[in-house]
Amino acid sequence: MAVQRGEPKSAGRARSERRYQLETVARACLVLRAFATDEEVLGLADIARRTGFEKTIVFRIIRTLEHEGLLRKVEDRRYATNVRLLRPKRFRIGYASQTSNSPFSMAIEQSLRRAASKSEVDLIVFDNHYSGKIALRRARQMIEERVDLAIEFQTHDSVAPLVSDMFHAAKIPLIAVEIPHPGAVFYGVDNYNAGVIAGRALAKWVKRAWEGRADELLLLELKMAGSIPLLRLKGVEAVVNEAVPGIRVIRMDTRGEFARALAGVRKRLQSAPAVKTLIAGVNDPCVLGALRAFEESGRLPLCAAVGLGAIPEARQELRRPGTKLIGSVAFFPERYGKDLVALALDILHKRHAPSAVFAGHQLLTRDNVDSLYPNDGVMTDGYPEIR
Repeated sequence: MAVQRGEPKSAGRARSERRYQLETVARACLVLRAFATDEEVLGLADIARRTGFEKTIVFRIIRTLEHEGLLRKVEDRRYATNVRLLRPKRFRIGYASQTSNSPFSMAIEQSLRRAASKSEVDLIVFDNHYSGKIALRRARQMIEERVDLAIEFQTHDSVAPLVSDMFHAAKIPLIAVEIPHPGAVFYGVDNYNAGVIAGRALAKWVKRAWEGRADELLLLELKMAGSIPLLRLKGVEAVVNEAVPGIRVIRMDTRGEFARALAGVRKRLQSAPAVKTLIAGVNDPCVLGALRAFEESGRLPLCAAVGLGAIPEARQELRRPGTKLIGSVAFFPERYGKDLVALALDILHKRHAPSAVFAGHQLLTRDNVDSLYPNDGVMTDGYPEIR
């Protein structure tokens, strides 16, 4: 094939080489590369997502590779590879944690370390110390370290565009955890849906325990995180307003912190009338702080609360006799690492990657907390207490 005038010779050679490639073989190779390790187990939908192929095509390739012994069926409709591909390099991934003093953040970091150790990934961990200014500094450090990809977990919505611009200028792909960053792939909770689940739990409880009547809905906010996390509380509010028409809504910015919620609610209760109050917060720590304030004031029977996150302290509270925490929507941060590393490898290997991946969530109550977290006595040893 003649090289067109003005076209680089390398482009002409590449096109010439493609003449001899079989598309079906190339697709089979992409399916094999979809497996991050020879221990990973994937289903048809997982492989279709990672390759970008239609499920019917993936199904035929899988069956062929299985017949030839290159894939093995591990369980019904789930496969593992029998091929260990030589990797040209180990990827260096930078992770900036929200803070080292949060059960939720620690669970994510620990799960990331476990997942990275099982993949072709060298993980470099930084701590944002819950500070926007430090988050910018950590972003610069990751760029100086020449990481191949960055995973950012920082809470300040105002800083997010600056962080994104820095990585974009350095041509480093970015995954944003929980707080969206412009141009970054988002990984986190479907916030509004999680709030709806929490609101339904409150609505069901108030109907059963208070005959559907309550006076106030106290919503504990985290304004610096921007509008997306506040969707959790909008979901709660929408459901409760429908279940308890005319309920008075009180909003309080607690920064998502136990101590601030305790102090703020404690101060409010000193002058507010004793009324039936439903409580929901952007996360568990602020909800637990509000419950502590109600307990101190002797008004615990007049409240019921639902949290978000199901951190160890919330799970411990659910097991406590007489608790007014009726549930917490679990986000399972201990599972984030596996998903994040898989997503990072999809991006680095230039496989198909979605713009947003939502983590699974489920309502935890006294009835199911022990079945979902049977080893809490061991797991909580590594978490700091909320102060």
